[in-house]
Amino acid sequence: MEKRLLEYETNLYAQGYELIAGTDEAGRGPLVGPVVAAAVILPKNYSLPGLDDSKKLSEKKREKFFEIIKKEAISYGIGIVDAKTIDEINILEASRLAMNIALDNLKVKPDYIITDAMKLNRPNVLPIIHGDAKSITIAAASVLAKVTRDHLMYELDQKYPMYGFKDHKGYPTKKHLENMAKYGILDNYRFSYKPVKEIVENEQNEKISNK
Repeated sequence: MEKRLLEYETNLYAQGYELIAGTDEAGRGPLVGPVVAAAVILPKNYSLPGLDDSKKLSEKKREKFFEIIKKEAISYGIGIVDAKTIDEINILEASRLAMNIALDNLKVKPDYIITDAMKLNRPNVLPIIHGDAKSITIAAASVLAKVTRDHLMYELDQKYPMYGFKDHKGYPTKKHLENMAKYGILDNYRFSYKPVKEIVENEQNEKISNK
């Protein structure tokens, strides 16, 4: 494994910190479904060849690492914040909330936390810009968050196959936007997001003009 992914952890070990939790979230951009965060504490000087920022990995590799990380981590926690809450408090605060929930769900209390650029109102927190590409602990959290969210989108796809959630995972692709306009907006959508808002407004305008 590249040494670049252990640089922050190595520095923290040298300062006497042992239980370092990394946290990251997945799902800020989609129009539907929750934002999901994960927190993970890995064994000291942990190595998992090929592990990287989840966005750089194929789905097959993410699924493989997902199982390995869950098995080999000292502890991991997941935080899920639904679309309704995202609409109420905005996606940044919902992402922060999901990370805090994930950290609270750790069965082992960390003595230091590193995040993917997110400030948290907790002691001993270091936000790292592009942390998922610079830290193995944050990379591991990014995989857990991404795969967990993808699995939730597959469940939604089973219920509403006409929307194609398994293909676009809720992101605003051309096909997704067409399906939204065709089949309407489900309760799972984020109504504060512009493309959703526009379709809802168009539907309301049509109802008014048809009266």
